[in-house]
Formats: sequence, structure tokens, C-alpha cells
Amino acid sequence: MSEVVVTGIGLITALGEGREPTWQALIDGRTGIAPLTAYDASSLATRQGARPVGFDARRYVERKARRFMTPVDEYATAAAVLALRDAGLDRAGLDADRTALFAGGNKELCRPEGVVEGALAVRAADGSADFARLGRIASSVFPPLFYVEGLQPAALFFISQMFGLRGPNSYFHGTAEAGANAIARAARAIRRGEADLALAGGFDDPTAWWPMSHMDTLGVLTDRNELGPSAFRPFDQDRSGSLLGDGAVFLVLERRDAAMARGARCYAEIAGSGAANDRKVLTPESSGHALSAAITRALDDAALQADRVDYIAAHGCATRLGDIAEARAIRRSLGSAADSVAASSVKPQTGHLVGAAGALNIAVAALALHHGVLPPTLHLENPDPECDLDWVPKSARDTRIGAALAVARGLAGQQVAVALRRTA
Repeated sequence: MSEVVVTGIGLITALGEGREPTWQALIDGRTGIAPLTAYDASSLATRQGARPVGFDARRYVERKARRFMTPVDEYATAAAVLALRDAGLDRAGLDADRTALFAGGNKELCRPEGVVEGALAVRAADGSADFARLGRIASSVFPPLFYVEGLQPAALFFISQMFGLRGPNSYFHGTAEAGANAIARAARAIRRGEADLALAGGFDDPTAWWPMSHMDTLGVLTDRNELGPSAFRPFDQDRSGSLLGDGAVFLVLERRDAAMARGARCYAEIAGSGAANDRKVLTPESSGHALSAAITRALDDAALQADRVDYIAAHGCATRLGDIAEARAIRRSLGSAADSVAASSVKPQTGHLVGAAGALNIAVAALALHHGVLPPTLHLENPDPECDLDWVPKSARDTRIGAALAVARGLAGQQVAVALRRTA
């Protein structure tokens, strides 16, 4: 089977647009988390998040296509454009029938403003929903593109149309595991000969007011607004939950021999993947058994020994039980090798990208392998003794590594791990 390498990385985050500005900000220890100002967040318990500043979809997408897009579709398409540019590819250089597209996200509906306006228009005199009235006037009160905008995998269409792609494709709906599953599936498609090249990644905009209105009630976010960005502190004794971030992450994957033949830069090899489920919702199973199983399966798939893993791009969502379960899973799967592995979470810098979080971790692991630098875990002042691992606290670390893992954990028990190797 073919070796699969990462040759392009496209990032849209609160830290910047493109691979280089985002990576430099991660290494410099900067954060994109700030008060939410796009709407009145005063009724929310959590009033901070990370949103791309100055993002303008016109730099990436033609006006006609933008008419049908929601903001999260714009993020996804822009990240795909940046990934192909980073790989030195354009539409003319792609074999449409042999290029795959896999993406994951957590998109729920169209632009919610139109939904609210329509809902208000069909209230009865007492304020209740008047479904008879809705039936009579629905076609005039809801936006014409209501359904098209709301299609969850719409970004696959926009990206496919922009680059003329006709290869294998699929959309994975979920949270952090969604983008990671998309990349793992893309690597398998190339390895099995289904495609020669793939675009794969994740996208989400969880700080928008609609997703925030319910994410805010789930008990997974910190309400320590007075602490500013430092409220997000994975693996710290004083952690109290996540802060969310918007963005998109796409990678270009291709056969190693094809990449070498065209002189492409190879960031890392996607060597294997594994998945499991702990059958829990919101609150993970405390032993970390399922995540450990996913890690073990990824190592087996990559034919990689536990003591060869040098770095883990951790999920690190800063929930009380989640961080402990993750630390236990790492120890359970790596055994004594866990004492020498380094791990870190970049979420305090980018925010938790939800549907794009797993894809971001894979990109971070690939860049750490390529550059020989490990990004830090910010705000880790008082390490929790129950999370007793080397979390690369506070500042980046220069160290040449040979193999890495990227992990992602979904809100409904999904656990995904992807193993990567440094390319020569």
C-alpha cells in the first residue's frame, strides 16, 4: 500500500489565515481568545471565544458562490484553497477523477437570522406558534435559500465545484472527532488506491450565537470570564472548562511517490489511525479505556511501537474529568513510554474548534514533526497531579521528533487517534 504524506496545510483560525501565521502564533504563545462582540453575549455564562479577525471570504470565493454560503462554509472553502496553495497545486494540476474530498463539521442550519425572522412572523396573538399560518405563508417568510444554505455538507459541493473534483467524497457530522475522521478516511482512500490525492479536514463556527446558545448550557465551558483568555487552562488544577473558537483546517494528502516526483514539500506521513467509543455523552468514561483503545489501534495500524512516540497533540479541553481521562488513556496505551512523551493542547490559543478541533491537532502534529518545535500548553500554572504528564507548559520547546499522535474526542463518546511519522 502507498505511503500517504501531508503536502499542504490550510488554516483559518483566530490566530491568522494560512499555515505560517497560525503556526508562528502558536509557537510564540499568542492567543486569539477575546470577549465575544459580534452580538450581545451578556445573557451567556461564557462570554469569550476565538473568532478570525478581518476574515474576508472575497479573497477566496467568487461573489456568485458566496450568495449560497453560510460563514462556516466560507471558512471551509478558504481553508481548502489555502491548503492547495500551500501544496503548490491549483485546479489545473488536479486529476478530478482521482482527487478525493472528505470533510467533517458541526453545521446545524442556515443563517439563523432568517429562521428567527420567519418564526416571529408565524406567531399567534398569544405568542404561540401558529402552524396553520406557517403553512399559508411559509414560502414568503423564510429566505429563498433557507434549505440550500442549511445543508450540512454544503462545503463539499462548494469545494468540489471550485476545483472540479469528482473523486470519492463524504461528510462526517460531529464534534472534535469529525475532522479527524475525515482525514483518517482520506488517508485510507489513498492507501487503498481509491484516490491519488485528497483534500480533507474540518470546519466549525461554534462561537456564533445559535451554537453558543446551547453549548453554553452543556457544562463543558468555563464561566470564569474575569480571567480573560487564561480561564482556559488544560490539565491545571484550577481548570473549569473550554472556550470555543471558529475556524477551518484542511490538509492535502497524496501518495509519497507522487509527491516526491513533483518536488512537493512533505510535512509528515499519515501512518495510521484508530477509533473507539466510550458510550458516554458529555462526561467521558473516567478510565480513558476507549481513547486508549483508539490510540492502540492507531499505533497498530501504523506498525509503530509505543516507545517511538515523541509527541501527542492532545485534546486537552480543560474539563475536570475529560483531562484526567485523557491522561489515563495515554498512560494506559503507552505504558512506561508515557514518562518520556511530550504532549500539549493548543486550544487555549485557538479556542476549541469543535468540528475542526481534531483536524487542527493533526495539522499541529504534522507541523511539529516538520519544524522540530512543540507548541506549548498555555496557562498551566498548577499541574493537576492526576494528569501527571509532560504537557510542555507555557512556552514552546525545540526538539526533533520522529513520531507523533493526534487525538480527538467527541461529545457523544467518539474517540479518534491518528499516528504520524516524520518524513526524511
